[in-house]
Amino acid sequence: MDCIALEKSVAAANYDSLPVVLREAKGVWAKDTEGRRYLDMMSAYSAVSLGHGHPRILKAMMEQAARLAVTSRAYHTELLGPFLDRLVHLTGLDMALPMNTGAEAVETAIKAARRWGYRFKKIPKDQAEIIVAENNFHGRTTTIVGFSSDEAYREGFGPFSGGFKRVPFGDAQAASDAVTENTCAILIEPIQGEAGIVVPPEGYLRELRSLCDRHNVLLILDEVQSGLGRTGRWFAHQHEGIKPDGLILGKALGGGVYPVSAVVGTREVMSVFDPGSHGSTFGGNALAARIGLEALAVIEEEHLVERSAEMGSYLLGRLRGMRSNIVKEVRGRGLWVGVEVDPGVVSARAVCDALLADGILTKDTHGTVLRFAPPLTITREEIDWGMERVERVFAHAVH
Repeated sequence: MDCIALEKSVAAANYDSLPVVLREAKGVWAKDTEGRRYLDMMSAYSAVSLGHGHPRILKAMMEQAARLAVTSRAYHTELLGPFLDRLVHLTGLDMALPMNTGAEAVETAIKAARRWGYRFKKIPKDQAEIIVAENNFHGRTTTIVGFSSDEAYREGFGPFSGGFKRVPFGDAQAASDAVTENTCAILIEPIQGEAGIVVPPEGYLRELRSLCDRHNVLLILDEVQSGLGRTGRWFAHQHEGIKPDGLILGKALGGGVYPVSAVVGTREVMSVFDPGSHGSTFGGNALAARIGLEALAVIEEEHLVERSAEMGSYLLGRLRGMRSNIVKEVRGRGLWVGVEVDPGVVSARAVCDALLADGILTKDTHGTVLRFAPPLTITREEIDWGMERVERVFAHAVH
């Protein structure tokens, strides 16, 4: 069976997938239908941070699925409280609201910020504003793409809701200039992922925290990709020693097998929700809570945050040490690295295709950046295996 042809004939063409059909995966390795092996340097945009098929996650999932999976939040379960309690203590915040996907969690945070603005800051009805960054990526819902600066995400999907102001990422003064008496929140990624693993200047998050404190504005951080060890800390904002008012989590929280997300915030922010004001049939179900608890335990007990810091430093060093006429910049933090290539020499997609042929799974973004974000379980030897092939491809890359 031609799996790619069949998929293209029946699936809406919202992805331009690489020409490989994966059949199985374990740890950092995947195999296609022909039995060829690949090193996964994407880990499903951080959703597979714990590696494919982690035995503890699979065991917890199967045990819980056989006992109790989905009941809706119409009833209590014995697992939701412990799961959210773990998130609260891990983040240093007060309350959490579980959802399924990262985009759902972002939508939840937007609702929380607006209602907080009306109830606590006394912003006039329907006048609340949220400041976001240029080149942001927070998901694909119509509200979210409405404040994207990428026209490809917006074209044909309007009209969009208002209430958002975009400012340059990494520019705290621009954010300050955008604040008004109706500003309820600043919503940003601590490191921009889809934009190309863009790390802001040192001190940027501290300046935003100070700005928000001065003007009674919430600082909400989207750590769906950057959180849970990806950058060498539990959360990327910890590199600057700050605490947000709201924190958006997802991807790795599902252990690579199930969609789990959450918004964690201060008691004041989360107190704006009351019965009927928000909900999700699957959000916070028993299976999700069990998997989330186990994912957090695996990250802690297998020291994956520390491993990310150590292996990330090694990966950055290997990539920065390569001599290649196609590389313009290597940037990142922890096991989250973007390699910007010179589009005048070669397209990032062409490099992805060449890497695929040599056993490396990665994906370009915006046509100019290669992403290297393997599972946090990766070893030095596995990095070396991958970097030998990356270096070979970089040396021979052509249009």
